[in-house]
Amino acid sequence: MSVKVGDKAPDFVLQGTGGRNYTLSEYLGQPVVIVFYPGDGTPVCTKQLNDYNDDLGQFSDLGAQVLAISSQGLASKEDFSAKHGFGFPLLADVDKTAAKAYGILGPLGFPRRSVFVVDAKGVIRYVHRALAGVTYRPVSELVEAINAAR
Repeated sequence: MSVKVGDKAPDFVLQGTGGRNYTLSEYLGQPVVIVFYPGDGTPVCTKQLNDYNDDLGQFSDLGAQVLAISSQGLASKEDFSAKHGFGFPLLADVDKTAAKAYGILGPLGFPRRSVFVVDAKGVIRYVHRALAGVTYRPVSELVEAINAAR
């Protein structure tokens, strides 16, 4: 199944940094940027999440929450987050249920680098699924998508 713009965003419950579980539904009432990334500590993922963290104020100014998700376990997330000081939670989708719900698993079962912007009502307003995953969407494009969803 592959979700698209206009669909209700699938909810999830995932363990995350900060010692708690996170759900998408807890953020109803504000926009959410869901960032699926392939791996903790890998070069492109590190650059991507650091870029988003460096410009976190642009998301905060719009009342948007960033949630970053990959399939590594919680210990890996805690180490990765502590090393880089991310200002948003990293969520562990170990069994890939969220990745499956969003339709981002590649042919070998690995999650593709993907970004979804969900509006305050829980509707998907922007989708990008990378084929190769060597590049990522810039903050400016995501900010534009959040503004367009208002």
